Amino acid sequence: MEKYARKRIIIIVVYLLLLALVVFGVYSFLKAEETCLDGVKNQNEEEIDCGGVCKKCDKVKALDLKVISYGFLDSGALGEYDFWATLENPNGTLGTGKFYYETIFKDIEGNVISQKTGENFILPGERKYIVENNILSQNRPASAEMKLKEAEWVEFIDFFEEPNLKIVNKKYEQITSGVGFSQAVGLLKNESPYDFDLITLRVVLRDSSGKVLAVNSTEMRTVRSGDERGFEVEWPGSFSGDVSAVDVQPEVNIFSSEVFLKNNFRTRAFQKY
Repeated sequence: MEKYARKRIIIIVVYLLLLALVVFGVYSFLKAEETCLDGVKNQNEEEIDCGGVCKKCDKVKALDLKVISYGFLDSGALGEYDFWATLENPNGTLGTGKFYYETIFKDIEGNVISQKTGENFILPGERKYIVENNILSQNRPASAEMKLKEAEWVEFIDFFEEPNLKIVNKKYEQITSGVGFSQAVGLLKNESPYDFDLITLRVVLRDSSGKVLAVNSTEMRTVRSGDERGFEVEWPGSFSGDVSAVDVQPEVNIFSSEVFLKNNFRTRAFQKY
């Protein structure tokens, strides 16, 4: 009986080995050969289809972000100031979901009297506003500057499609009743095929010569595809100068899936990087 059981076990083991060999043979036959043109990062490739056994990867060197203009303004609150800057990304196929910067206020002798760090994102080829409101400083600054720090660059290989957000009917007006000095109002149109959880609006007021008079920002939550939403951005205190231009820049951080509403999140061209 014991001899029969041992023989049965041997037969089962041999059968399983033969089955494993057959399965392995079928898998090896059906499995696509790993090549340097299969669009998959495999073998010992450094990136998709390049590096290792494949051709050397073409490293795209990122150009530094450019600070086009910057300045500071009275915020309307004692000991608090607003900083603004215009940045440009000279890279046509590179963007970054996270770069760091530092705003610095100095006195007339060049001593640092206040500084603040921040982070933001920028799309390929984009020119955008940076706005920092209510930066504390015990003394009034004589000058301001902006230092850009490290950035985490990402290459957009396929077609890049920026979220289609439009601002219409924008205007600036003083508040004649209620609290506050003035406000900028307008209408945001979401013509993208996506529902966004968060859209940030940067508002810059200029006079007829282009000088920046005041800056502010606001956030809009849950803006669905096709929505038209009104917005108001207020300035509690007065400022000098006559406003002749209202710049409103909407932005969505497409590098973060958190800005897309979960019930309408689909990967599309502008996320393939």
